[in-house]
Amino acid sequence: MAPAKLSITGLRKVFRGDRGDVVALDGVDLAVADNEFVSLVGTSGCGKSTLLSIVAGLEDHDSGTVEVDGRPIDGPGLDRGVVFQSYTLLPWLTARGNVEFALRAAGRSAAEVRDVARDHLALVGLTNFAEAYPSELSGGMKQRVAIARALSYRPRMLLMDEPFGALDALTRHHMQELLARIWERHRLTVLFVTHDVEEAVYMSDRVAVMSNRPGRIKAVIPVDLPRPRRYELTASPSFAALQKRVLDEIRAESIAIAALGEALT
Repeated sequence: MAPAKLSITGLRKVFRGDRGDVVALDGVDLAVADNEFVSLVGTSGCGKSTLLSIVAGLEDHDSGTVEVDGRPIDGPGLDRGVVFQSYTLLPWLTARGNVEFALRAAGRSAAEVRDVARDHLALVGLTNFAEAYPSELSGGMKQRVAIARALSYRPRMLLMDEPFGALDALTRHHMQELLARIWERHRLTVLFVTHDVEEAVYMSDRVAVMSNRPGRIKAVIPVDLPRPRRYELTASPSFAALQKRVLDEIRAESIAIAALGEALT
């Protein structure tokens, strides 16, 4: 068996504050294969975004290991592209300028910067908006620029934290289909945080369900659905069965939270 692209073992994260310590993650174990698409789901506050931030190198951890290609993560790196729910575009730069800025920071030559930015804006369908500023773009367009920017320097892994959460339903569906097409064409490892179970099942090879805080991986559900995927798949019985299975795991955690609240009152 090939080694995992991303390996997380015994991960523990504690937030320390004046009111006491909060154990956000405890005993997280997860392996993600090369070119695999894995989604993280769970109840609010279970640590999904914290886990993604640790993998991105934006947060430290207290114990356990996090490795990419067998090497420990010790901070942010160009081997990992990150896309957040907020678009994080530089407002004084055009769409092309935002992508080029990231490429220049990666040390690419001027000619390569120009060509790669053009190609990646075309990849996300924004050729005709290359000279538009973020204020002139819709939410979906801004997120396309963010995806183009994250992919432009060819990371080995893409980390996405609820990237479509701020979009309306129709735009979100279009973005899901776009990302699925890009992934199916170019294949890279993706760790995807979402609160939308339908989105997780539609996009993923596997869905990892996290427990209540302190978060851990309580279940990993394979998504054995054919690719390439189109949105009509969401109406199929097999899709509904997988969605229910994930929802049942999350619902069990929600019931546990409610029961604990009643016990404390």
